[in-house]
Amino acid sequence: MPASKKTTTPTIDELIDNYEPSLKEMVQALRSIIIKTDKEIAAQVKWNAPAFYYTGTMKAFNAKEYKRDLVVIHTQKGYPLLIFPTGAVIKDSSNLLEGVYADGRRMITITSMEMLQQKKKGIEKIIKAWLQAIEKE
Repeated sequence: MPASKKTTTPTIDELIDNYEPSLKEMVQALRSIIIKTDKEIAAQVKWNAPAFYYTGTMKAFNAKEYKRDLVVIHTQKGYPLLIFPTGAVIKDSSNLLEGVYADGRRMITITSMEMLQQKKKGIEKIIKAWLQAIEKE
């Protein structure tokens, strides 16, 4: 009988360490911005990507609504794409959020460190707006 293969989920550090250098630098910078915005934001690997979620107490909800999930850093074509699964609840005064999808997600594209620095304050505002919009207990 063959031994079963044991699969493990990589840590965020392991995941990021496998990125090419410029992508790694952008993702690490985004991770720092997101985590430092509020003490009740934590990180995990979800959907095979660095993902950030609210750790505080919330009103009960259907887990398939992803209300606790703040943002996922999806990497494509050498740059990060911030995906806010419940981005439709965010009042975006910065106008950084892109797309309008039926499932409520919104996105921000970052193609360089320069662009990340230009969008940093707006990203922080978006995260704070999301924290204001969620249904806390």
